[in-house]
Amino acid sequence: MSQTHLDPALDRRSQILDAALVCFAKHGFHQASMHDISAEAGISVGLIYRYFENKEAVIAAMADRHKREIQEVLERAREAPTLLESLEILFTAHCCENSPKVLSAFVVDLYAEASRNPQVANLVRDVLQTSMDGVTDLIARSPEGKNAAGGLTPKELSELIFAVARGMLMYDVLQPQEMTEAERRTAQLEVVRRLWRLLFTNTTELVEA
Repeated sequence: MSQTHLDPALDRRSQILDAALVCFAKHGFHQASMHDISAEAGISVGLIYRYFENKEAVIAAMADRHKREIQEVLERAREAPTLLESLEILFTAHCCENSPKVLSAFVVDLYAEASRNPQVANLVRDVLQTSMDGVTDLIARSPEGKNAAGGLTPKELSELIFAVARGMLMYDVLQPQEMTEAERRTAQLEVVRRLWRLLFTNTTELVEA
């Protein structure tokens, strides 16, 4: 049986993007240089420029990759039997990352950069819209979505859910570094279940872990 091999170019791009995420989280967009990224990735700066014209191109590629990751998580969420379980998947997706705190720090800095950089702001809006459209669709398709507190629409519910999710992500930056994946996941689940009770007060069935 023949083995399937990853495209070396795609694998190298992923290596560079992973290194860039760490560098941006540690130093911020402005302070992090292509030399920092090359050192983190363990490859030459010249090799990075073979794949990315500049740092802005790296950021754009990271945004594209994140959109694909979001779409994959949304597909998993759509397969869940209840809306609560779908939201649990969405809220805990990043808990399985090797360095979830690094990811949180990166996103916080990304939003800060978006406030002063129109190009980055457009990338962030595009990624966020992909996420919110997916969650809005999940809610609209679910029986639970018809029993929202205060008669909120699926879009309004999605906006509230994302407000909480982004707040949790920023708070995650302040959490102890030694927090385990299981502890992080438990904390996220507690929040999403409290949010569920607030937003879907007429729902009688809750899925217990």
